[in-house]
Amino acid sequence: MLHDPKGGSFWFDAGAVCLDFAHAGGEGQYAVFEILHEPGDLGDWVAQPPLNAVVTVPVTARELTAGKALRQAIWDAAHARAADRPLPEKAVAVLNRAAAAPPLAPRLTGDGIASEWAAPVRASQALSTLAREMIALLSGPLAERIRECASDNCPMVFVDSSRPGTRRWCSMERCGNRNKLRAYRAREAMGS
Repeated sequence: MLHDPKGGSFWFDAGAVCLDFAHAGGEGQYAVFEILHEPGDLGDWVAQPPLNAVVTVPVTARELTAGKALRQAIWDAAHARAADRPLPEKAVAVLNRAAAAPPLAPRLTGDGIASEWAAPVRASQALSTLAREMIALLSGPLAERIRECASDNCPMVFVDSSRPGTRRWCSMERCGNRNKLRAYRAREAMGS
């Protein structure tokens, strides 16, 4: 669920946890969406589904800085791929650096029917896991399906995992419906 600073919220599924992370705030005009203000905010974000990585070692200011850099690298790389442009060198370097750290390690629970992250759980491990997912996405079969929302003023990116590969909107609830309403009003105005 994403929240608009002007009010309201909408359901958004980016199709990959790393892309969800890319939408957790930002710089410049996206600073109004920022949710990573303090180190603990990064811990709160990674603890949420679907990652569910409850950190057992306090998040440091350095990890917060690395998290924001990774988030920007994911954003930049996703937009470059969606526009069929070469990936920015800086984004590639940040992704590779984050992925080089040890990732989260899955562990089967004692009952053998569920999994959890093996302790200790560090924010740097969660960041590595997100970077590795983005690298796999950029180099895998869904790379050609990274899209930017087709709305005129929506920069959201997502993986189009629909069977026909025709998803155009970040969310039908938000941009899809707005576009349909705009088209309907235009047809009505022409018919009047």
